Amino acid sequence: MSKVSVLVVDDAPFIRDLIKKSLRNHFPGIHIDEAINGRKAQQLLGKQTFDLILCDWEMPELSGLELLSWCREQDNLKATPFVMVTSRGDKENVVQAIQAGVSDFIGKPFSSEQLISKVTKALSRSGKLASPGAAPAAKSTTANPFANDSLSALTGSKSPAPAAKPAATNPFANDSLSALTGAKSAPGAKAAATPSGRGQGQLRLPGGMLACVIKGLSLKDAVVLVKRSEPLPQILESAVLDLEQGEGGEVARLNGYLHAIAAFEQSADSEWLQVTFRFVDRDPQKLDYLSRLIARGTVQKHFVPGA
Repeated sequence: MSKVSVLVVDDAPFIRDLIKKSLRNHFPGIHIDEAINGRKAQQLLGKQTFDLILCDWEMPELSGLELLSWCREQDNLKATPFVMVTSRGDKENVVQAIQAGVSDFIGKPFSSEQLISKVTKALSRSGKLASPGAAPAAKSTTANPFANDSLSALTGSKSPAPAAKPAATNPFANDSLSALTGAKSAPGAKAAATPSGRGQGQLRLPGGMLACVIKGLSLKDAVVLVKRSEPLPQILESAVLDLEQGEGGEVARLNGYLHAIAAFEQSADSEWLQVTFRFVDRDPQKLDYLSRLIARGTVQKHFVPGA
C-alpha cells in the first residue's frame, strides 16, 4: 500500500481516537489528520490533499452534510472518497447524503472490523489499495442496519440481510415497561403503563440493539437499565443512545461509550444490568436537546424488575 492520508472529522474526541487507533493498527504508516468540525476540516482541505475523508454528520459550526456539499463543489475534491460516520440512519437522511455525493456510510456505533472494511473498500475503489480483500470481513448482524456494506441496503433496496424483528427495532411503540423489556406478566395482571417516550430508549451497540429504561439523565451521562444478554456489553464500548422526546416522536441520537456496568439487583444471577452511558457529543444543539429531555423528566424513577 502506498502512503495513504486520511482526514477524520468529528466533534467528539473519543470517536476520533477510536477511529485513529483502528486505522493505525490495520494500516501501519498511515497518515491521519483530524478536525473538530466541518469549518476546521475546510481549512485543512485547503492546505493539503487527502485520500479519504471520514466525517461525522452532526457537528457545530459546519455539519458533515454541509462539508460534503462544499467538497463536491471543489474541483480538487469532487472525486475524493467521503464516508459519513453517523448515527443518522433514517432513509431520508441517507438519500439526502447520497444526493450530495457521499461515497459510503459507517453507522455509529461501529466495530473496528466494520470500520476497516468500509475504509478498505473506499481506498480500493480510488486505487490506493492493491487488493480490497486486505481487511477482515465485518461481522454481520440482523439488528444493526448500519453494518450493511451497500447504500442500497440503507435506502430500502433488496438486501440479503435478514429483516430485523419489529419488537427489537421499535421499542418506542410499546406502551409499557413489560412490553419494552419483554418481561412476562402474571395472568390477569395489568401492565405498568408508561407514556410513550418517557423513560424508554434504545441502546445501539456494534453487535446489535438493546431496549432500555432510563433511570437517570444529566448533561454528562445517562444511567440506563438493560436486560442481561449474551454477549455482555463491555466497558468503554462505543454506543449510541436513542431517546424519544414527548409525543411528537422526535428522537435524540446521543453518541458515547459505556462508562460503567453493574448488576441492578444484589444477586449473582441478576437479570438486569445498570449501565452508565457517558456522552461524547460536543454539539450545542444536542446539549440543548438533552436539557429539554431532562426538563421533561424523561426518566423512570421507580422501576420494578418484571413489572
